[in-house]
Amino acid sequence: MNPNYPMLDLNFKNLDEDHMRANAQDFLEEVRRRRSIRQFSSRAVPREIIEQCLLAAGTAPSGANMQPWYFAVVESADIKRKIRAAAEQEEQAFYAGKAPQDWLDALAPLGTDADKPFLETAPYLIAIFQQRYGEAADGSRVKHYYATESVGIATGILITALNHAGLACLTHTPSPMAFLNRILGRPKAERPFVLLVVGYPAADATVPDITKKCLTDISSFQ
Repeated sequence: MNPNYPMLDLNFKNLDEDHMRANAQDFLEEVRRRRSIRQFSSRAVPREIIEQCLLAAGTAPSGANMQPWYFAVVESADIKRKIRAAAEQEEQAFYAGKAPQDWLDALAPLGTDADKPFLETAPYLIAIFQQRYGEAADGSRVKHYYATESVGIATGILITALNHAGLACLTHTPSPMAFLNRILGRPKAERPFVLLVVGYPAADATVPDITKKCLTDISSFQ
């Protein structure tokens, strides 16, 4: 074995099984409380909390360690207003006929529509981009491997980190999302992956009474 990276000790944290069971149960209960919300407070969130959550997302595994993600964090009221206008334009087309009826029927119980005021109300928007390729020092392209999977994993860690920090978020995916490149000045090598709306829930926030699939529906042991 002749790696290019210097090798370090793993420094794995070994726990006794009782501790492991307790950690697993505690984590399950924490993530069960996580809900996607659409009613946000304008209450400010300290930037360092967002920064720490982004660093957590940046620890995600990625194909060949290419780390093909970019997080564009939006605080500016003016930029949030532009993003809302562009997103609502796409959403209006979606609800007015672009979406097939079965998709609209699936969304109907959630009460969603083309109006997205939370894009301006929440203190932060985080536009997550997938870098389709990188660039070497000489300007040549560097292939990114399993970029979609890698960015998906990083996004999941970010959502979980935000929840763990005491914040709420919403995954927002108007289609298409190319307007994010234009508004945020991101290069064509990057593809918008998801727009996260981040902040505290409004005092009167409500969420649909939904359930999640049970263990036997989502897994098997062989």
